[in-house]
Amino acid sequence: VWDNVALGLEAQGILKSQRHRVDAALDLVGLSDFRNAYPHQLSGGMAQRVALARALVNDPKILILDEPLGKLDSLTRITMQAELVSLWQ
Repeated sequence: VWDNVALGLEAQGILKSQRHRVDAALDLVGLSDFRNAYPHQLSGGMAQRVALARALVNDPKILILDEPLGKLDSLTRITMQAELVSLWQ
């Protein structure tokens, strides 16, 4: 999971100096405890949150989301909706 989220920073050549952004993105989507997990060990909702963290770690100016919260349970969906609104603001 950690390496997956870090891929964009690694491709940009800034991973060594920006490692903290990967941890922050995992914290934001609630997957800090799964940083060492492999994709086959994740639920569908967790995989979706990894994808969101992978996008957010790059500090994008725009996010185009197609049902980003569709596979999440209702409590996690509410939390992630609030985080997305906070990022948007």
